[in-house]
Amino acid sequence: MNGGGTSDALVIFGVTGDLAYRQIFPALHAMIRRGQLDAPILGMARAGSSLEALRERARQSIEEHGDLDPAAFATLAARLQYVGGNYEDASTFEALRAALGAATRPAFYFAIPPSLFATVASGLARAGVAGDARVIVEKPFGRDVASAEDLNHTLHAHFPEASIFRIDHYLGKEPVQNLLYYRFANSFLEPIWNRNYIDRVQITMAEAFGVRGRGRFYEEAGAVRDVVQNHLLQVVSLLAMEAPGGRGTESVRDEKAQAFRSMRPLTPADIVRGQYVGYREEEGVAADSQVETFAAIRLHIDSWRWAGVPFYIRAGKHLPVTATEVLVELKRPPVTLFEDCAKARPNHFRFRLSPQVVLSLGARAKMPGEKMLGEDVDLMTFHEQPDEMAPYERLLGDAMRGDQTLFAREDAVQEAWRIVEPVLGPCAPLRPYQPGTWGPEEASRLMDHGASWHNPAQDWGGA
Repeated sequence: MNGGGTSDALVIFGVTGDLAYRQIFPALHAMIRRGQLDAPILGMARAGSSLEALRERARQSIEEHGDLDPAAFATLAARLQYVGGNYEDASTFEALRAALGAATRPAFYFAIPPSLFATVASGLARAGVAGDARVIVEKPFGRDVASAEDLNHTLHAHFPEASIFRIDHYLGKEPVQNLLYYRFANSFLEPIWNRNYIDRVQITMAEAFGVRGRGRFYEEAGAVRDVVQNHLLQVVSLLAMEAPGGRGTESVRDEKAQAFRSMRPLTPADIVRGQYVGYREEEGVAADSQVETFAAIRLHIDSWRWAGVPFYIRAGKHLPVTATEVLVELKRPPVTLFEDCAKARPNHFRFRLSPQVVLSLGARAKMPGEKMLGEDVDLMTFHEQPDEMAPYERLLGDAMRGDQTLFAREDAVQEAWRIVEPVLGPCAPLRPYQPGTWGPEEASRLMDHGASWHNPAQDWGGA
């Protein structure tokens, strides 16, 4: 079993791949610059590279994705080691064991396709280096319930659940963590954070760009698998969960898992699927593709707190802006004392998760003058932290320390797949929409009577 303590080595399988270039090298550089990484770093890859080539690739990565600190990079380069070989060959893992030296609690980062997990995990076990190790794996954690179960079975053959760290980088984002903090650090929310006062919840994740050359990947994923099943359902769980019973990691993850268990499986009537005009001309995309680049979903949570409150989730590419927002709309006062309030927007909490980080309370205030007429106002706070920790930096550090709070647990992953599995694939008609619009018009039909989608503005403050 994996005990406490910080990992004394980091081994990156797939170190020459795209993930290492885009995310891992910049994160390691930032960790060293902050003094938060003091361990050897072993890069594993198919034979054909070298330590010199690996160091140069790391330099290029950091220069492209951030400011290179010469002292920090020199430390990173000195700690880098390279082990090349075939993952099917036992001698590769013998070489790894030798390179680990005196390390007894390594962290293995599987930046490789899930199809290789079993091969690598078995190789580590046969080489005798899996016992007290931690393993870090990337989403997607399967493609449906069955494949998620198979993936967990593969990992559990050699690693206990307490040693498995499933990275969803979205959970490492500061504004996403702020949802959890805001909810349970402020007592004024609790009396109204329920079905008695909240009318509906909307979550929109809009991207103003298309698939950006990742057509082949998107053909296998689609919007539901890419961001709804993981990122956006995780946001729902933070909004919907009960207060943890304690301060420990598992207390938080227990309540998130319970929130997932309370979510009703989606049906084809709960989703509107869209595809932007021009998607089928993207490289790697089938000429008759039925993959959605937009999904609007109506979700119900069958719990005492949330029964009857719809959660509306929307995600899409080639929408008017790039922004992610949560809008929690409160019920209107039981009696309308002022006529102009009848058609005013309801009171609400608004959380801007990107690109800015903003919290807002939407209210109604009287306009100056003799008449009892009002206007909508937003009481808001902006949060800007220029040296904010990037998600991968935070998550790598947490994994090496053994802190699983921000990582997905097995039961929660499988529950999330249970929720979306009925709407995977062509379960509902695919509606075309023009780039630069808010998706197909049919999405408005998901809303309950009198409601409409909240469209985030690129810059905070718009409608």
